Amino acid sequence: MDIEIKKGDLSTEKADVLVNAAGTSLEMGGGVAAMLKKRGGIEIEIKALKHAPIPLGSVIATTAGKLNARFVFHAAAQPHYGNFKATMESVKKATTNCLIKAEELKCKSIAFPALGCGIAGLEIEKGAIAILSALKEFASLKPKNLKKAKVVLFSTRDLEVFKEKWSELKGN
Repeated sequence: MDIEIKKGDLSTEKADVLVNAAGTSLEMGGGVAAMLKKRGGIEIEIKALKHAPIPLGSVIATTAGKLNARFVFHAAAQPHYGNFKATMESVKKATTNCLIKAEELKCKSIAFPALGCGIAGLEIEKGAIAILSALKEFASLKPKNLKKAKVVLFSTRDLEVFKEKWSELKGN
């Protein structure tokens, strides 16, 4: 599985799966979720909410609406209870569960945002380690269907952090 880290707008990416940085309530309020809903259509949120709430770290698949994808995976990296903050553990679990679901649905490509960072409060450095270590571990299993995973980052700083952490992880 190839892993690409790039700067861009996730809502304009082309992939079998676009991952929504969701909370356990599955409401598509701000950040990445708002961009996906705005560009893809309200039906994405309507379908997601039928499954709400979901456990922290879990993932549900919905239609991608008008987005250039087959599915939107709503990855619950942030709790909508307690302190409302994502953790490295919740981000890694959500990332891994997205990869497993993509493989099960015979998807060839998946695009992630910086899950748990931003609104959910996890520091970008910690988020990068959680996401990239999950990607590296899954790639080592040589998935049959999933050929490409992208991390699409909105800011230059986030891109630099992810590239630095990826370089460190690959060195191990």
